[in-house]
Formats: sequence, structure tokens, C-alpha cells
Amino acid sequence: MNISFIIRAYLKSRIKVMVAFILFMLVFALVYALYHLPFEPIVYSAELVTALAMIFAGLDFMHFYQKHQSLAAAIKAATAGVGELPKPRDLLEEDYQSLIRVLAENRADLISQFDNRQTDMIDYYTLWAHQIKTPISAMGLLLQTEAGDREHTSAYMQELFKIEQYVEMVLQYLRLESMSSDLLLVECDLADLVRQAVKKYGIIFINKKIALDLEELNCRVLTDEKWLVFVLEQLISNALKYTSQGKISIYLDEWSEKTLIIEDTGVGIRAEDIGRIFDRGFTGYNGRMDKKSTGIGLYLCQQVLNKLSHSIMVSSQVGQGTRVRIDLSTKRFEAL
Repeated sequence: MNISFIIRAYLKSRIKVMVAFILFMLVFALVYALYHLPFEPIVYSAELVTALAMIFAGLDFMHFYQKHQSLAAAIKAATAGVGELPKPRDLLEEDYQSLIRVLAENRADLISQFDNRQTDMIDYYTLWAHQIKTPISAMGLLLQTEAGDREHTSAYMQELFKIEQYVEMVLQYLRLESMSSDLLLVECDLADLVRQAVKKYGIIFINKKIALDLEELNCRVLTDEKWLVFVLEQLISNALKYTSQGKISIYLDEWSEKTLIIEDTGVGIRAEDIGRIFDRGFTGYNGRMDKKSTGIGLYLCQQVLNKLSHSIMVSSQVGQGTRVRIDLSTKRFEAL
């Protein structure tokens, strides 16, 4: 903190003392004047008293500054508790410190209760997401063995697939905070990862009659297979959701190293929405048209890619489509 600010704060805190000192000096000067004493002793006395006052003020300022430093250090260390506070000068300061300690203890209790409830909630939803997969799988098997109308069965399978994807998104959202402990960075074949993601959405491509233009992806990337496939699935899902006709193209950018592009011919994204599409819960104009949009998918993609040291960029034109660029190049770190 600026020393001039501390000096101003000190003077402000001692304003009553300074006013009292000036009043006392004026009283002594008035008494000397009433008794017609020589002027020289008045000046000498004032100089002596002022010098002593400056010495005491300097010592008092040093104590004030040290106390401020101690409190500043206690504030920085206040995450676990109040730490060691300066020794109180009087009963009032002791009362203030007692109040601070009580508030800090209450705050710690509230944080502990919140963390426990948060942990219980995450455990519950994680358990729910795993348990709901069983009836989803059972329904899928029943539909596959159903000998009824194949068109209706295919539509049911597609809706069931969407439910499964939403459940998977819940699981990944819950795992996001502890993602760092779940990472396994290895060199992977990018073509294999893309094929995994595309294969999962095969039924949607067929039902919506959307063409897939998948170019050769002769590239190996250092990443986490499970999390990057999750990102690719989300991006392909978005492309399919907002593309009613045309095609989805997946290829490598010839001008950038290890940059994967997923491009669609869908409705596109408005210019005013582009800057906020990665915000949690933001759905934009397209999301408001599609009432089922959650605004979570792209947020999760960016969070995952950030933890993988990858980056994502989106460009789009309304009515012409959207292009998503994922930079998968290896970042180099130098020890300082």
C-alpha cells in the first residue's frame, strides 16, 4: 500500500489529538500574553514542546505502521482463520479482536457446512446419473427387439439416445472440478478420436439425412482421450442440432499446426452472441428458438480444453453455418 496513504490514514486517526495539542498551545500563549511575559520564552517553550510532540508522533506512527502490517498479514492469511492479531492496546481493541475471532469461527462453520452439503449433492447426482443408465440401456434393448413400426422405433431410439447424452453431460459437469486428478495425457491418433465421436452420432446423421465430410486426419496429439472425445461429441452434437440440411465437415486446417476444424451448414450464430457462447447458461438467440437448449455444452468444452492446454475459437455467419477451430498443438513450458 502507498506510504502516503498510510500517513494520511494515521493523521486522520489522530486528528483529535492534534486539535487538542494546538488548543493547549494557544492556551499557554494566551496566559503568557495576559501576564505580559517576554516573547522569547514563549517561542522557546513552543519549540521544545513541538520537538517532543514530533518525537512521540514518530514513535506512535511506527507503532501504527507495524500494527497495520500485522493486520494486513492477518487478512492475507484469513482463509483458514484470523491468524495472529496485534496485541491489543486497551479493552476496546480486545473486544474488537474477540468479535473478529467469533465471526471467523462462524464463517468457518458455514463454509464447512456448505462444503458438506455440496459434497452430498454431488455424490447424490453422480449416483443418480449412474443408476439412470441402467433403465436407459434396458429401454434401448427393448426397442431393438421390438418388432413394430421401424420408423417409430428409430425415432424412439433417437430420443433415448438424447436422454443418454444429457445424463453423460451431467456426469462430466460433476467431474469438472476434480478433472485434474482424472487426466491421463498420452499421444493419441486424432483420426481415431474423431471416429469415436462421429460413430456415436451415426443414428442422428441418418435420421436427419445430414452428410458427413470427414477428411483424412493424419495427426497425433498429446491429450486426454476420454475428455477430448467428450468435447468432440459436444461439438458434433451442436452442429447436428442446428443443421437441418447440408453437411458437417471435419478436417485439419492446412495453415495451422494440429488445428481441427468442425464446420456445419446450419443456422449460424448471431454476431452479438459470439462473444458469450462460452458463458455458462448462455443460450443466445438460437437457444431461445430451441427451448431445450441448456447453455452448458460449450461452457464445458472450453473448461475442459483449458485444462488440457488446448484452445477453441468459433466463427459463424447467420444462415451460412458455423466453424469451430480447436488448437491441439503441444504447448512448450520453460522453467524460470
